[in-house]
Amino acid sequence: MDKANKELEAAVPAMEAAREAVDCLEVKAIQEFKGYGTPPSGTEDVASAVQILFGVKEERKRTWPSQQKMMNPPPQFIQTLKDYNKEEIKDWQKVEVGKLLAKDYFNYKTMMSKSSAAANLANWVINIIRYNQIYVNVKPLQEEAERAEKEANEKNEELRIVKEQVDEIITQVNALKAQLAEAVAKKEAVEAKANKLQTALDLANRLVNGLADENVRWRANVENSKNDKLTMIGNALIAAAFVSYIGPFSSSFRNPLWKDTWIPDIIEQKIPFTDGVDPLEVLSSPSEQAVWFTEGLPADRVSIENAAVVTSTSRYPLLIDPQL
Repeated sequence: MDKANKELEAAVPAMEAAREAVDCLEVKAIQEFKGYGTPPSGTEDVASAVQILFGVKEERKRTWPSQQKMMNPPPQFIQTLKDYNKEEIKDWQKVEVGKLLAKDYFNYKTMMSKSSAAANLANWVINIIRYNQIYVNVKPLQEEAERAEKEANEKNEELRIVKEQVDEIITQVNALKAQLAEAVAKKEAVEAKANKLQTALDLANRLVNGLADENVRWRANVENSKNDKLTMIGNALIAAAFVSYIGPFSSSFRNPLWKDTWIPDIIEQKIPFTDGVDPLEVLSSPSEQAVWFTEGLPADRVSIENAAVVTSTSRYPLLIDPQL
């Protein structure tokens, strides 16, 4: 069917061209053409071709007076062309018209210089014949496709009946599967409950055993917390000084300032602080710094310090960038 449709599509341009040729025919042009006492040279062959397609077999009857009569009245003649059965052209018609089409002047361009009506009639004849030639070749393919489609429909009906029987069997099987699944679900539910209880028991044992070890760690954390309460003072002091004053300086000034000036001063003032404290570690955590790096912050020490200062202030700080 696809092959037939594809070949039939090739006939569409010819059919459209024939339709356009008729649409271009005007009553006035037909009246002018049939009004010639003697038609322009070659145009009578165009009218003869139309007569042949209308069923005039005898050559003696294809005369100009009879052709003038054929075109009268023009509106009815144009409608006849539009309604022409282009699929049912007889072999003798195609042979006779073919003789006329073989003539060099039987074309739209040549006839247009003699009569617009003759030119459009010539175009109509040419494309009607062209369409019919394609249609005749396609028709057996269409009939074969229709037979194949009918046979396919019959096979599909047989297949449908078989599928219904299979579906009925599948329904019965699914019902049995549902019963089995229900039984399995009950079994699994009991097993899951037993596993849950066993897990709870294991966790309870682990918790009891673990608490014994945690007692030691908690005691150590309590001592560390007591110590942190004191060292927090110095740590916060150096971090606050770092945020407030370190920004305008480059790295060559920053490190000596807090390492060699502030730390000794805190020690001299006997302010408690964590030994080896780094103000950068007080102001930011490694996870925060990792986020900054993913957002595009350079990994040098000054850039990280600047970021720590910026995120620790409520006002705009004065900073120097690492490139000075």
